Amino acid sequence: MNFDLEEFHNRYRSRIIEEWISRLQASGEEYAQRPYEELYQTISEAFDADYYYIVHNDYGPINIFINKITKIRLETGFLLSAVQNAFEQYRIIVLPLLAQETTTDQYYQVIEKINDCLAYTIYRFSDHFQNMHEKQILAQNQRLEGEVKARTAELRESELKYRTLVEEITDGYFVIQKKIIVFANQAFCNMHGYSLDEVIGKKYYEFVGPEDREKIIVMHNKSFEKDSPPKSFEYMRLTKRNEQYPTEILAKLTIYENKLSSIGICRDITERVKMEQRVREAERMAYIGQITTSLSHEIRNPLSAIKMNLQVLNKNISIEGNDQKRLKISVKAVIQLENILKELLDFAKPVQLKCDQVNLNHLVSSCSEFLDMKFKEKKINLIKEMAENLPYIQADKNKLEQALSNLLLNAIDASYFDSNIIIKTRLNQNENFPKIKVEVQDFGHGICEDQRQDIFRPFFTTKNKGTGLGLSNVKRIVEAHNGQLSVHNTHPHGASFIIYLPLEKKYG
Repeated sequence: MNFDLEEFHNRYRSRIIEEWISRLQASGEEYAQRPYEELYQTISEAFDADYYYIVHNDYGPINIFINKITKIRLETGFLLSAVQNAFEQYRIIVLPLLAQETTTDQYYQVIEKINDCLAYTIYRFSDHFQNMHEKQILAQNQRLEGEVKARTAELRESELKYRTLVEEITDGYFVIQKKIIVFANQAFCNMHGYSLDEVIGKKYYEFVGPEDREKIIVMHNKSFEKDSPPKSFEYMRLTKRNEQYPTEILAKLTIYENKLSSIGICRDITERVKMEQRVREAERMAYIGQITTSLSHEIRNPLSAIKMNLQVLNKNISIEGNDQKRLKISVKAVIQLENILKELLDFAKPVQLKCDQVNLNHLVSSCSEFLDMKFKEKKINLIKEMAENLPYIQADKNKLEQALSNLLLNAIDASYFDSNIIIKTRLNQNENFPKIKVEVQDFGHGICEDQRQDIFRPFFTTKNKGTGLGLSNVKRIVEAHNGQLSVHNTHPHGASFIIYLPLEKKYG
């Protein structure tokens, strides 16, 4: 599928500009108080500047716009963070539109252009904002040269304003000299979980994940080459608690306190990465659903014919002995295939809820009775710990029965002979949003750590039989109810699956 970036911008120009204005007016008093005509003019110029950079790689309109907007925003007393947020709105508005019209490869190509554009714009604006602010300071100092006390007071006030601007931006801002961090704002400290005293004096690569450390060192060394432009790149930052998070950084050489330095602005992109993953997963699931639906319908009709004929033959009294046994095995195998097809079709269809008043204690009892023979086959003792006076919730009874039955069947499969399974219901009222908790705990072999992230993934299974769709469908059903599903290993052995369902309304 061809994607015309220029045509996309021309087609959505008016829509993007109007939504941009609307978002700015709702973002705070600074923009809410500006006349609509002024906002329309400046946002149109910003959009066109972004367009020329992204589509034609032309920096000129952005540089012209930054010179203009910096002067306007300084004169009207805007905070640096407010203008940075205004630039960021372009990305927030455009990405969902792109996700609808591009392939995955095209999407990431355009994202890269947009990220480069905004990184360049925000960095250049911040740098220009700072330079113009410093010029204002110098001009003010010259005017007050004869009044030493007044000049000193104005200088201190200006320095305080500058530091406030740096501290108020949500992105991490830092300065490096000879591989040592000599300045950092509070946002940088917060992003890494350190105090300012702990940051200053440390080598910059100590804040980079081990796998990205060598890459960052090479890029930092190359930045000292002659005429090196500002560089934007992604890496995993390392926090004090040894946690790693995706981060985007823009770095450039400059003079700080009369010394050659590297300055950088880093931004947490965890949510953006998650969104990209969700887009990729949604595309993959849609493709799988199409294939599954097509195959299931193609297979179901001949399978039904085979089953019907086998059942007819099974009633033939002239077939005896091993032949009769073979027919029964064949019928059982066909029924198993039909169940697998049903699972595939359930997975391919979106979850549609038919909600009514449901009591989860009653639901647990119903599911446990239905699976009673399964428990007896492995001599498993089901222990029910039910909360008293559990309120009703609005839910789809059949869908929740399907989800709970799947969890119980998994627990049976994972359990040893002559063991226990515990199922609990609890009312959690200690939060702003009360929830009902349902927990299924087995005492089997537990879940391998390297498999825990995959067990809810479609078609992933550790069993010799099965499609790997059971837990995936459980997760889809729970999330369709605005609930949450989690799993953890229990001590000394076994696993526990926990469902949280919101208690939106109580019934008597």
